[in-house]
Amino acid sequence: MRNEILRRLLVSIPQLLLMSFITFLFIDLAPGDVLAQYRFDPRISEETVREVEAKYHFDKPVIVQYGLWLWRAVRGDLGYSFSRQADVSKVISERLFNTFILSIFSILITWMVAIPLGIYAAVRQYSWGDRIMSVISYIGMSLPTFFVALLLMFFVYLGRDLPIISMIPTSGMISANHDQLSFLGKIWDRALHMVVPVTVLTITALAGLQRISRGNMLEELRKQYVTTARAKGLPENKVVYKHALRNAVNPLITLFGFEFSALLSGAALLEIIMNWPGLGSLMLSAVQTQDTFLVMGSLLLGGLMLITGNLIADILLVVVDPRVRR
Repeated sequence: MRNEILRRLLVSIPQLLLMSFITFLFIDLAPGDVLAQYRFDPRISEETVREVEAKYHFDKPVIVQYGLWLWRAVRGDLGYSFSRQADVSKVISERLFNTFILSIFSILITWMVAIPLGIYAAVRQYSWGDRIMSVISYIGMSLPTFFVALLLMFFVYLGRDLPIISMIPTSGMISANHDQLSFLGKIWDRALHMVVPVTVLTITALAGLQRISRGNMLEELRKQYVTTARAKGLPENKVVYKHALRNAVNPLITLFGFEFSALLSGAALLEIIMNWPGLGSLMLSAVQTQDTFLVMGSLLLGGLMLITGNLIADILLVVVDPRVRR
């Protein structure tokens, strides 16, 4: 297992380099200029702009720029964000926790709900419960995230007269009086602001995951070893949860690895709609302003999360399925 992990790490290095170089090249080829705010500012002289270009090597060929950025990134220096007027590491760290808590809660709730529903629908195939969940899943899979967000915000607005609904904010991450609240009050304030965005992400992800878990369970329940286990007189719960579920969960673990890698990318459009200060909206703003170093820093972090997610999925597969270990 250790050799397999090392092999995957070595393979991921050229992939990460290729991905980062292609992104760096596209940013350079795109129309516009990262120093446009300096060039069109009458208070800044052309000599100052040239000094900034030379300092950050924007006057050199793109391959040289990329090599210098990579050398600094290896040493932990991700560069300077011109749109945010701060170091890239500081800008990303300020948004990192915001996106992380939003994504991790939505993933946990989604998996805690979707897997049991998928098992229930597979075991009771063609029942009314299965049909109702199938209809709900198809509707959830067809609705885009931004539409679900707007719809849920509208329903919360309509329910303002209800005591419970009136407590739920529809935008932002904290209230205006957040600093004056107690420690528990600050936690409660953040939790209330997370209700709508977490619900939106859960609804849009729940439908697809429930369908996948249902399909995997149905495939396993039709196999010969399940029929043999039932013929031996094993209890149905043991057949379903000990035998069929252990094999059906393998593709889901692989899917979990990809979802983990997307933790920090967040839902950019949702963050913009709900004014949530996360990495998704930050990345979109960086691309629009051609903030080269901020885009590259966010991309590098996403690539590292992809590698980590795949490693976690491989380790979990070995733990769950002995056949992979052999």
